[in-house]
Amino acid sequence: MLEKNEKLNVVRHSTSHVMAEAILKLFPGTKVAIGPAIDNGFYYDFEFPKDTKFSETDFANVEKEMRKIISGNHDFIRKEVSKEEALKLFADQPYKIELINDLPAGETISTYEQDGFLDLCRGPHVANTKEINAQAFKLNKIAGAYWRGDSNRPMLTRVYALCFEKPNDLKEYLAMLAEAEKRDHRKIGQDLDLFHLDPEDPGQIFWHPNGWTIYTVMKDYMRKMIQRDGYLEVNTPAIMPRSLWERSGHWGHYQQNMFITESEKRIFAIKPMNCPGAIEIFKSRQRSYKDLPLRLAEFGHDVRNEPSGTLHGVMRIRGFVQDDAHIFCTEEQLGSEVAKFCKLLKNVYHDFGFEKLVVKFSTMPEDHVGDLATWEHAEKQLSDACHEAGLEYEIQPGEGAFYGPKLEFKLYDCLGREWQCGTIQVDYQLPSAERLDATYIGADNQKHHPVMLHRAVLGSFERFLGILIENFAGAFPTWLAFEQAAIVPVSNDFDDYARQVNDALLTADIRSNAYLSTDNMRNKIKTITKEHKTPYILVVGENEKKEGTVAVRFRDGRDQQVMKLADFIAYVKDKVDSHFIGI
Repeated sequence: MLEKNEKLNVVRHSTSHVMAEAILKLFPGTKVAIGPAIDNGFYYDFEFPKDTKFSETDFANVEKEMRKIISGNHDFIRKEVSKEEALKLFADQPYKIELINDLPAGETISTYEQDGFLDLCRGPHVANTKEINAQAFKLNKIAGAYWRGDSNRPMLTRVYALCFEKPNDLKEYLAMLAEAEKRDHRKIGQDLDLFHLDPEDPGQIFWHPNGWTIYTVMKDYMRKMIQRDGYLEVNTPAIMPRSLWERSGHWGHYQQNMFITESEKRIFAIKPMNCPGAIEIFKSRQRSYKDLPLRLAEFGHDVRNEPSGTLHGVMRIRGFVQDDAHIFCTEEQLGSEVAKFCKLLKNVYHDFGFEKLVVKFSTMPEDHVGDLATWEHAEKQLSDACHEAGLEYEIQPGEGAFYGPKLEFKLYDCLGREWQCGTIQVDYQLPSAERLDATYIGADNQKHHPVMLHRAVLGSFERFLGILIENFAGAFPTWLAFEQAAIVPVSNDFDDYARQVNDALLTADIRSNAYLSTDNMRNKIKTITKEHKTPYILVVGENEKKEGTVAVRFRDGRDQQVMKLADFIAYVKDKVDSHFIGI
């Protein structure tokens, strides 16, 4: 019996076939490629005739035709065919022909047919179109997609659709998408003057003062957290020679994503990751087992040559900074170090307001290196460490790196969206004699290779800040807000007192501004509320000046409160020091 999610994926995939049938009926001569189920729906790739311009304006007609097909209660009929039969059946569909020719010898070839539409497919499918709810799907976007992800192959039109079991599920998801659109970090980033992106310099962020303030608060916070956890901060060169990347293995596996430069007839790469540099620091002197574990942290600025079509605001970019670290330890220390990292990660996510956490445990892949006993040991250590940290995990069989198993940490924002941020990976290969040959002297006075743990909590500061912008809709908790307090005099007669209040707040390390323009108080408050989303607006006038108080307007709409200035400072400091998620 199929699980609920499996059943829904079968419905989604079956609906993709219905969409393909509808499009072929409406746009004769279209070539079809593939149409898998994905999270929240499905897509199908098409090559439309050259004289056809398919756009979102066609969605309504396609949906109407799909509902007509569904209402016909057509059976999905599966048939196994020989390769020769399949080639004849799909003679006018070049992408299907290529898929057929690429199938391994002897593999079963199956087709599915409904209402006269025939598709090459492994299945499974629903038995009949009546199992598809005609009100629970919606075409939602179009994108370009290279055939088989190869930029040298034809660009196809990918049509995405949402698909759910019930209409209410679709309605709720559409409401979430509408809310997500309001929270789009690119729009809020512009509204709050946090950053801008220049089309002439794709994938690079220009941080403005407001955004950079939040960025540095995050970095200072992470620096404090890792120092408390026993990390030593380092910094490695931005440009490193080809020879180092060849020895590390990155040149052979990652060169296409590197920016390459040349000087004095030597090839260099701008670093896309920090691990080789960390190994070079480890190797710079002879280490002893007494030095381990050695935790080297680096806020390393990395650059990766991502395709321009994949870039997205600050979420996917070319230049970014990771809260990166590499832990060099013995086999015996591996488990305790992973557990220690898990506890750090949980504490950090809590301070940023993320309580729900899912851990994915990726185990040994088929193309692994190293012996089975080492893998079993590493996987057990990871498993035990998770339980020690109070974390349960989901297994991702065969999804580990070729050099070792890994944990991926996924958090959920206020809209229920999943974000993969933290990770820790076990690496036996980079420190090995075959790679960068890092060694320490053990208690037996012999040389040994350390185990290397690659780990990050936030991932990249840029992407994590993008997640925060959308999670809080720009209304950051007090400890993160770029402006924590705004002082507004009721008239310019009280500018001097507003300055005094502002000076006292700045002296107390509270990020504040006094708004002393000739604009009226109402307009100032309206602007601060909209363009800064400041947690506290302090209105000062005659009474406040006499009493040494401030009238506090809270961003969350609670009643205004008059407080002594010293009490307000203590109130804000408590919210900041406790990393309170609110104001």
